[in-house]
Amino acid sequence: MSYMSGGSSGRGSAWRLHSTLRDHVGALPMPARIKAAAIAALVVLANLFVWQMLHPPIEAPDVDDKVVGMAYNVFQRWDDPIKRKYPSAREIDADMATLARHTQRIRTYSASEFPELPALAGQHGLRLTAGVWFDRRSLNNRREIEAIKEAVDKEHSIDRVIAGNESMLRGDLDLSELIGYLNELRRTLDVPVSTAEPWHIWMRNPELVRHVDFITVHLLPYWEGVPAQEALSYAMDRLDQLQRRFPGKKILIGEIGWPSQGDRRDGAYATPDQQARFVREFVALAKARKLDYFLMEAIDQPWKVANEGRAGAYWGVMHADRTPKFAMQGPVLSDPHWSGKALAASLLALLPILWFCAAFSHLRLASRLMFAALIQASASLLVWLVALPFDYYLSPTDWLALIVLLPSLLAMIAIVLANGFEFVEMFWPGNLRRVFGPKPLAADARQPRVSIHLACCNEPPEMVIATIDSLRALDYDNYEVLVIDNNTKDEALWRPVEQHVARLGENFRFFHLPSWPGFKAGALNFGLQQTDPAAEIVGVVDADYVVRRDWLRALVGHFDDAKVAVVQAPQAHRDWARQPFRRMMNFEYDGFFRIGMHHRNERDAIIQHGTMTLIRAQALREHGQWAEWTICEDAELGLRLMDAGFSTVYVDRVMGRGLPPDDFAAFRKQRRRWAQGAMQILKGHWQTLVRGAGLSAGQRFHFLTGWLSWLGDALHLVFAIAAMAWTVGILAAPQYFSLPITLFMVPLFVFFAAKALFGPLLYWRRVGCTPLDIAGSALAGMGLSHAIARGVFSGLAFRRAVFEITKKGSKPAAGSGAASDGYGAVREEILLLAGLWVCVLGMAVTRQPGHIESAMWMTILALQSLPYLAALACTAIAKLPERVAAALPRAATGATAATATAALAGGTALGLPDGQPAPFNGR
Repeated sequence: MSYMSGGSSGRGSAWRLHSTLRDHVGALPMPARIKAAAIAALVVLANLFVWQMLHPPIEAPDVDDKVVGMAYNVFQRWDDPIKRKYPSAREIDADMATLARHTQRIRTYSASEFPELPALAGQHGLRLTAGVWFDRRSLNNRREIEAIKEAVDKEHSIDRVIAGNESMLRGDLDLSELIGYLNELRRTLDVPVSTAEPWHIWMRNPELVRHVDFITVHLLPYWEGVPAQEALSYAMDRLDQLQRRFPGKKILIGEIGWPSQGDRRDGAYATPDQQARFVREFVALAKARKLDYFLMEAIDQPWKVANEGRAGAYWGVMHADRTPKFAMQGPVLSDPHWSGKALAASLLALLPILWFCAAFSHLRLASRLMFAALIQASASLLVWLVALPFDYYLSPTDWLALIVLLPSLLAMIAIVLANGFEFVEMFWPGNLRRVFGPKPLAADARQPRVSIHLACCNEPPEMVIATIDSLRALDYDNYEVLVIDNNTKDEALWRPVEQHVARLGENFRFFHLPSWPGFKAGALNFGLQQTDPAAEIVGVVDADYVVRRDWLRALVGHFDDAKVAVVQAPQAHRDWARQPFRRMMNFEYDGFFRIGMHHRNERDAIIQHGTMTLIRAQALREHGQWAEWTICEDAELGLRLMDAGFSTVYVDRVMGRGLPPDDFAAFRKQRRRWAQGAMQILKGHWQTLVRGAGLSAGQRFHFLTGWLSWLGDALHLVFAIAAMAWTVGILAAPQYFSLPITLFMVPLFVFFAAKALFGPLLYWRRVGCTPLDIAGSALAGMGLSHAIARGVFSGLAFRRAVFEITKKGSKPAAGSGAASDGYGAVREEILLLAGLWVCVLGMAVTRQPGHIESAMWMTILALQSLPYLAALACTAIAKLPERVAAALPRAATGATAATATAALAGGTALGLPDGQPAPFNGR
């Protein structure tokens, strides 16, 4: 749902939190303290339990720390043979010392790259099966052959040679070429010679077996998509198949293992616990069957990502820093550090949970439990996200993606927490304490003087006249109405209004300002100068509103409290039920006034609106009038008055109804203006909002977090563009760009799920509309995302802005529900939608079948496109024709200006009952 809601040291911050917590808990009676502590303890223990359930110990056979053999690549963490970055002899020697503690023999892959390696292996007592690297470069192949001849002749540590590693599988050599090399080496070397290929290459090429002294087979079920629980039996079946096919031929398992990280391949998942279990089960089985083997591999090789994908880096039983990944005895853990992470998350959440339970002890138990759980879940997610990158070997481009993605994920956590707080406070009845109703004046009570200001610019005269006539019918004696028309050039628009006002007596005055600065704020400031000095209250209504007769009489009584500076009634609409998109807009607006305004009113932090608002005149005059530097002068004034120590009152009674925007283009333009103005306010009052003495903590909270969802829309745009650019990189340069880590994509789905859950449930509980109307309001709100993002960036980037008037009351084109035609207003959304779906199609064409990471990325791209698709849908729905009024229930229809004037004058219900509580009003 999208609706308008709008440098100390860490030690100092912690001390303030401790102090605040002490004050809140100390002020509670003992039973409440016990309850707060009990909730915190329950949630923290539940968190530890969940972490434990997510990391159950896995049984695996205990085996010796020293295995038969390990395949070994010499490259260190940041080495890369592709970029010709090689380790030093000292680093290789250190590796030999490390490997000698874990195995009896090693296998290498090249003879010429590191000629000193055989001697170093021999110094540490390691037996060496030396590798010879063959590829399509005949000169390189010759260099490798000469190098191995020299090494075997000089070093007694070499007892076998494997010439060629999957040369036929890659297509680098054909059978005859490989046999030629093998025959040469077998003639000249006095050690056994083989070549290494997967099992199926040996099965298809029995001729190759006759030219080797032993078969070297690679058994890597992960690459074949075999699930981990079936992988060992599958590998042994392939080994047995080879033995039956070539009886009497010795078979060496040249590579066998499982990666600890990597993309899923069909049913094969690469995880640390699956690797540990596979290796330990295989080592136990190999000992029982007396198999000769090399584990794939000794040490992780991050450089292999470029050739083999993400899994290529993680086949080692040791990390790239040469530390073991798992123990060979005891239970296997998917994350050996999970208990530390769980404890850190619990400690991180403990104080915030205690503070919340103490500060909001009046909330229902379900509310406190749910939000405490949400705090704990957020803390756990934060710890997990911070630790996650250290489980991977990230390249510079990966870190670049992380720099973009991590702030977005943190912002998502903040948005979910803010929305979650709103949800727990507003969903369960009985949570709200600060609820106001009408405070009508007694029949003989003194009526404070009210000056009502109606600013208009280029408005249809009949619409403005309807508003004036509703003000004329007010059941109140002591008021005046100032109509300020500013910057309207067309005399046909303002002259009829002037003539109409002239007939209404001295309490109605009209002013035409042909060229006036400051937009609506400038016009209202002019009106303030013309206001009767005796006026105690200033009322403001928009030019399209038709007000109830009892508006003033029902609400001015709240000003008996000298601290009250603003009394706000909700915005409401008429003439919406006959057209589908106007209906969607109506309920989209209603969400904020039934939910967000109550949530903010609880801490005296409402958003003041520029219509249906009453303001203490003295406060308005003494505290800066209307701000002409922002295009949201109404919200800015409310914030300024709060900072001056005044209080506000929100009365959720429909006291007047205006027209919804003409179409989606007008709707998005209005919301863009609100977002832009909100950012102007955020910049202009930043110091006040962060540490202003005049605002309460609750007021600062709402004005800082109330617009988080709009900042989320801005981040959505950034992420959509970045995701498209990254996808292009994946498709065009896969050697440099890889899919984001799968686990980093999970929080995005959680965020979408949370947003999809909170909004509809609150609408169901608070707004009281049908499921179809809930869906319609969600679609309308989603369609505004790009306009809001544009407004946020404009407000942050530019100091000044232009107040764009929202088109209302225009006559729709024939056969259409909208006053304008075409899709030009959403051309940017169309381009973004097309770009994202081109990326989805590109991924679909190039992805491997069953590749879950690609499917998840495609899903994220599709989810990113939903707001732009929604904008397109809203534009189309806004063009649908109106339904026939007679076919609708009378109480559900909006009304024309004339009928609305009469209805509101008499107190007739239009939509929600006018002057009555909205459904589920929060008591």
